[in-house]
Amino acid sequence: MSKADKLGGGASFQRASALQVGPALSDRGRAKAVAEGRIPSYTIVKIPLAQVSSTPLNPRRNFGTPEELTRFGEELRLAQLAACVVVTRTAYLTLWPDHEAKIGDAEYVLVNGERRFRSAKHVELPALDFVVRDEFADSREEFLNKLLKENLDRTDFDPVERATGVQQLVEVCAENDTGYGAQARAAEQLGKSRAWITNQLGLLALPAEIRASVSAGETSGRDAVWMSRRLKDFPTPPSAEKLFQLLAAHKAEEASAKAQKKAILDAAASDLLTAVNNSAAEAEGSQSHQEPGELLTAVNNPPARVKVPAPKADVRSAPLSGSAEVLTAVNNSAAEAEGSQSHQEPGELLTAVNNPDGQASTSLPHPINESALSLRQHLGGTPREQADSIVQALSAEELVALVEELCTRI
Repeated sequence: MSKADKLGGGASFQRASALQVGPALSDRGRAKAVAEGRIPSYTIVKIPLAQVSSTPLNPRRNFGTPEELTRFGEELRLAQLAACVVVTRTAYLTLWPDHEAKIGDAEYVLVNGERRFRSAKHVELPALDFVVRDEFADSREEFLNKLLKENLDRTDFDPVERATGVQQLVEVCAENDTGYGAQARAAEQLGKSRAWITNQLGLLALPAEIRASVSAGETSGRDAVWMSRRLKDFPTPPSAEKLFQLLAAHKAEEASAKAQKKAILDAAASDLLTAVNNSAAEAEGSQSHQEPGELLTAVNNPPARVKVPAPKADVRSAPLSGSAEVLTAVNNSAAEAEGSQSHQEPGELLTAVNNPDGQASTSLPHPINESALSLRQHLGGTPREQADSIVQALSAEELVALVEELCTRI
């Protein structure tokens, strides 16, 4: 704390004083203070829990076990670190007049903080701190947006409950759709992509058995999204058993591919090549590890000069689109090694060395066939160029699907 604050003249002291005297200000003085940012447009008030109602729109249904509610409620009894957010009854019923019977005689309706509210009621606390924010009820979209955002990224939020909330928002957005698209509007409201919205809605199209398995934590959200995407492959909706069978086969195929890749790498571990940069002074020492009769060297070639190495070569190289220098590793006899290095700059020589067993520092390159080479030439020679080419060709939803599919193959 600064000396000014200690003496009562600092900015922190002034803000605190403004908050303390805020309620005593005249309406005109308060409006001026709000406009100048000296006090917030809302204040924390103590409201009896009997005057507050949950909203039927909250997709969250699991708020913890009785033991967890008791523990959290006793923590609230000692100190409430964050106020709950409510709107007034009038503001809420303006948006949803058909909910009047559901909220009963409550004067306020919750937007955020329902777990705090339920925990406090569970341990019979008489009241909690609330903030009244009627601006959250300016529209149905605004209310649902604020309702969802509190729970959107919670790790303990049931994926099916989250999807239900997203569907509610999409339906409300559709009421005011002006051609932009309800899912696009919902994505913008939540700060998510359209593909994310599509994946959420896909979960609700799954059979009830799968949704229950996801809610129970037995099936991951990722696996559920994979199964939801398979729905389009069937003319009639498949059973939960069929989708689980497809998922099991998919995972077995993935595991087999990974096992085969690992076996290839393990078998080749003693013969993997690593290209390293050596200074001119170190290059000779680096070669001393090789057998005199067969030295390995790596040379940088401009695309125009790249040639397929002699029959003894370990690695075939070909020019890649957008590549300024292509590395070729070749086996040379002792007499040829010096000539092979002559392409290097004096200060930085490239040498390829054999790694001892168990110390391979690189993975085997994928074989480059003609179709792969042609694809590289079209996409570009660098990851940035390749990404730019793909982004121009695919929609956002297709890009997300492609990335997820690629991740399953790595």
